[in-house]
Amino acid sequence: MDIISIIIIGIGLAMDCFAVSVSKGMCLKKLKWKKGFRMAFLFGLFQGVMPLIGFFGGLSFAGMINSFDHWIAFGLLGLIGGKMFIEGLKPIDPHCESKSNPFKWKTLLTLAFATSIDALATGIVFISFPDRIWFAVTTIGVISFLFSLIGLGAGFHFKRRFKFNVEIIGGIILVGIGTKILIEHLMAG
Repeated sequence: MDIISIIIIGIGLAMDCFAVSVSKGMCLKKLKWKKGFRMAFLFGLFQGVMPLIGFFGGLSFAGMINSFDHWIAFGLLGLIGGKMFIEGLKPIDPHCESKSNPFKWKTLLTLAFATSIDALATGIVFISFPDRIWFAVTTIGVISFLFSLIGLGAGFHFKRRFKFNVEIIGGIILVGIGTKILIEHLMAG
């Protein structure tokens, strides 16, 4: 897997973080960068660690799936991307939930875990590319961190004028990467 594909996977996975950060930024009366950094750090950490867990969990059966691992990558990225696309079609809630503080540790940990579940399955994709796993998890984590900060600022500055759900883009990207992996393996074999 080339570096550009890893970066694109990172961008696709970061769209969940970006979307959540935009929604939290839209609810702020004052931009809180210190707390925003905490949120972005947790999002980046979880997005980076989850593929690593998926990778090491999948290594135990890697020998059995070598002949059809490209189909697994295509299927997983297609399912994750399709799910993100469908979720992106849902309307954005125009009303903020003022009852909850989006920067409480419990809330942040829950959001970080929820936005990174897709990244867990993505780790299995890297079983065929073990030499790229450390670069991949670092790249995914850093991209998610940056997209979370950008999303928080964008949500705050654009408030309710932000009508497009970015999860649609993330879904399309992941489906595209899965298709690229499948085509590359079919053409090589």
